[in-house]
Amino acid sequence: MIPDKPPRDDVYQAASDLLKDAHVPTFEKYKELYQKSIENPEEFWGIVANDFFWKSKHTGQFLDYNFDITKGKIYVKCMEGATTNICYNVLDRNVHERKLGDKIAFFWEGNEPGDEMNVTYRELLKQVCKFANVLKSLGVKKGDRVSIYMPMIVELVVAMLACARIGAVHSIVFAGFSAESLCERILDAQCSLLITADGFYRGDKLINLKVIADDALRKCRDKNFPVQKCIMIKHLSKEESVSPAGCQSPPVKRACPDLQQEKQRERAKKVHPTPQVPWNPEVDLCWHTLVGGASEECEPEWCGSEDPLFILYTSGSTGKPKGVLHTVSGYLLYTAATFKYVFDYQPDDVYWCTADIGWITGHSYITYGPLANGATSVLFEGLPTYPDVSRMWEIVDKYQVTKFYTAPTAIRMLMKYGNEPVHKFKRQSLKVLGTVGEPINPEAWQWYFSVVGDKRCPVVDTFWQTETGGHVLTPLPGATPMKPGSATFPFFGVVPAILNESGEELEGPSEGYLVFKQPWPGIMRTVFGNQERFETTYFKKFPGYYVTGDGCRRDKDGYYWITGRIDDMLNVSGHLLSTAEVESALVEHAGVAEAAVVGCPHPVKGESLYCFVTLRDGVGYSGALEAELKKLVREKIGAIATPDYIQSAPGLPKTRSGKIMRRVLRKIARGERELGDVSTLADTSVIEQLFGNRCATAM
Repeated sequence: MIPDKPPRDDVYQAASDLLKDAHVPTFEKYKELYQKSIENPEEFWGIVANDFFWKSKHTGQFLDYNFDITKGKIYVKCMEGATTNICYNVLDRNVHERKLGDKIAFFWEGNEPGDEMNVTYRELLKQVCKFANVLKSLGVKKGDRVSIYMPMIVELVVAMLACARIGAVHSIVFAGFSAESLCERILDAQCSLLITADGFYRGDKLINLKVIADDALRKCRDKNFPVQKCIMIKHLSKEESVSPAGCQSPPVKRACPDLQQEKQRERAKKVHPTPQVPWNPEVDLCWHTLVGGASEECEPEWCGSEDPLFILYTSGSTGKPKGVLHTVSGYLLYTAATFKYVFDYQPDDVYWCTADIGWITGHSYITYGPLANGATSVLFEGLPTYPDVSRMWEIVDKYQVTKFYTAPTAIRMLMKYGNEPVHKFKRQSLKVLGTVGEPINPEAWQWYFSVVGDKRCPVVDTFWQTETGGHVLTPLPGATPMKPGSATFPFFGVVPAILNESGEELEGPSEGYLVFKQPWPGIMRTVFGNQERFETTYFKKFPGYYVTGDGCRRDKDGYYWITGRIDDMLNVSGHLLSTAEVESALVEHAGVAEAAVVGCPHPVKGESLYCFVTLRDGVGYSGALEAELKKLVREKIGAIATPDYIQSAPGLPKTRSGKIMRRVLRKIARGERELGDVSTLADTSVIEQLFGNRCATAM
């Protein structure tokens, strides 16, 4: 439901004036285009497709699908019969057809101020072709899966685009994940090759990436899946190392400590010993040695529209991550269109998305979407608070950033330090502000709009998922009036609905399950290697609809408000985590008999992990045990899943059938005594015990 007239918005006209060259300059134009995209998707998306190169045109229906599990296999097909190459479209096309070869593709800003480099579209194309030839020389071919475990450096973009160029399927694993998580993803995708780096700094913290990668490869061997080759780029050290010469990422970085033993850095002196990188000559290969003799020309592999492009793992409610599969043509069209419209992309923009490429935001809105539009982006390796809390605004002024996209977690964190660190810098180049990863609370929205944007930049609060490939509910800058915290209206081609528990569509102001009634080009195609899980997770509950797993409220003006996960998932600092996955890690400890994990409000993260553990007989709760449990979760999943609170629970609130009542645990974690109906509990006395042991939380 889209209103006939938008509600009044004091900044609506100001935003429209600021973005006078906007692609969608009025609310009326938005409604007109939206209606066209729904009634005639082939015409609408055909116009988008005309901007790109197709080796052969599509022969079948432009968008074919089945969302109804009762009618057979769930599928989505876009431009079936067409062939293209996404790497060709985001690089060769920009260099040769659009004459953008000398335009900067990325301003790379390192963790440490002063570590920086620029790469043009022509230079990026050469690097990608050279590394694509390296992959081919190692026997990587179309359809093979390649695991990438790298920091935020230009070579990460090179690696993923090189895979796309030869038709290989990249599976990028966030460099904050543990060896166990990396191993699990390599095994599930059956990756033939791993690409990694020696290490990197996140703020003051050294991440021993190669050490973690080696541990993951050892775990793979233990599970009878030996990965034959690992390509490593040397990112940290100035000096020539004992590992193969030249294995170094440009530009030269500050030297680093021994990678086997983290030491406190002396930032003022910047003097560090030569790194000792673990090296297995039977498996390890040096990035720069390999590319040194590679050709700068590599013919792209022409791929079918529905050929796989990448696998990206997202947490699943069963505890086992799901390998979300995206395909070539539909993903290209959707990321290109959403980037262009949602950020009102203009040729002279400098765009900065602060996400990590290890997440879907980095795939869609650092790599593919911006490059498809020939945009100039900032690629940032560091943290928003390092070396001080003004770092982000310093970078905005340094590169004259016009479009800025970050997470509510970062905004809330920076709010704590007040306005002065922001006001130290001008930020006059900013035109559009965006948020991603979780719903933003109105207080943080107002600070972002008023302090960061000086009350002149529209805020695009985007809702989407790994599975959707791109924005599905979002304001359009200068076109749709804003409500702080609202995801606003659907993007072109997207038809949302709100259902009640019985699967009935609700009209007007309502609250329930957020679903979508038809596909858009960029929606996921399946869970890699598990079509049954794909259908059960997203289509079984309400046949005929794609089920997001999120609750949603629609107000009287037709605006959509995301109310959070309905299933057992948590959104911690914008990262979706499975409670089952954390519980599974906790119960691996010999002293833990049972565990239950719920979310608890957090002033910065949005949600924090609150864990209840029931210990085995004879095991006492202690600070040492708590430290062991947190370490176990970090090792199994990664630092992002480290529990904020662990509470000893002599028992858990269960129904007579043995089901844990998580609703009650959420109330206890929050310190809320109004528990609602607890008549189905087998033992109500456990509630007072749990309240008595409750941790003090930051709420």
